[in-house]
Amino acid sequence: MTTPLPRSFSAPLAGMLALASATAHAQNPDPMDIRACTAIESDSQRLACYDKATGRDHLPMAQKRPSPDDVAVFARDAGKKTEGDGAVAAPLSLLDSRWELSPEAKLGTFNIRGYKPVYAMPVFATSNQNDRPTSPNPENTAPARIALQNAEMKFQLSLKTKVAQDVFGDAGGDVWVGYTQSSHWQLYNSGISRPFRETNYEPEAMLVFDTHYDVLGWQGRLLGIGIDHQSNGRSNPLSRSWNRVIADFGFERPGWTVMIRPWWRIPETVKDDNNPDISDYMGRTEAQVVHEWRGQEFGLLLRHSLRGGSRSHGAGQFTWSFPVAGNLRGYMELFKGYGESMIDYNHNATYLGLGVSLLDWY
Repeated sequence: MTTPLPRSFSAPLAGMLALASATAHAQNPDPMDIRACTAIESDSQRLACYDKATGRDHLPMAQKRPSPDDVAVFARDAGKKTEGDGAVAAPLSLLDSRWELSPEAKLGTFNIRGYKPVYAMPVFATSNQNDRPTSPNPENTAPARIALQNAEMKFQLSLKTKVAQDVFGDAGGDVWVGYTQSSHWQLYNSGISRPFRETNYEPEAMLVFDTHYDVLGWQGRLLGIGIDHQSNGRSNPLSRSWNRVIADFGFERPGWTVMIRPWWRIPETVKDDNNPDISDYMGRTEAQVVHEWRGQEFGLLLRHSLRGGSRSHGAGQFTWSFPVAGNLRGYMELFKGYGESMIDYNHNATYLGLGVSLLDWY
């Protein structure tokens, strides 16, 4: 039986050997070990049995991020050596904990992971609800106004999983697939039977690489390229959709993460294009900044069309999450600009929401 890796920052040779053994066992679990777990009645003990059978009890704690205090301690102790222990090992970084970038963070394939924030906001309100969606395509303009209320409920589910690991061998490269679904529900609008005003579906696939370079004090940690589809799954005149090729550049420093995402929209025929000017409103690139401070997480998302004059449009979104109880966190979202949802891609409004979150950005 191997010894689990210690939770401190040291990484002795014995721990490295134990990790290698556990990783091999995780990829090739004994079917008899797993079968024995099914007879355990207690959920927690049965899960522990599965983890032990597959070797996950010896895998690195990639899900757990170091706090700024942990990072400060590591920085203080970096370079120190203790007799028989060797050099102090670095903690997993913010991006490493979510994308399994470094070799010691790899957890294999087909593990369901969080992606974008998972939240429910019972109150999501605006003073300028889009009650008659329009588009330059005549077939995609609502014929009449809809009796919508300014206050509704919004919730989002977002997951990802790695489907292939190190596809280029020593050069790395992991293939991830993700799915995000966000819904706007006219929960308080009994006059029109409380309908879902808008639901956006966004499947995507990404090839992600671990990188190591410095730019103005920031460490470049992630490079990705992927294909993304986003639509609201509705028929005309309310149908909205687009397909994009998106690049991802991830940078970080202790307590901070920055993601820069430029994209190119895959062209559609004029007849089939529900929203021919969507890039001039929902943009051609976005930058996202996430900061962790004393258990709280602050996010800023900026998006722009990269065009001037009448084609210059964009949006900004500020989010704040804070501990409430256990893994439950409070969540606040403030959005101003175009494209809060697909149906609102060319609608300018301010939205404010408050609710709870189970998963934040990173």
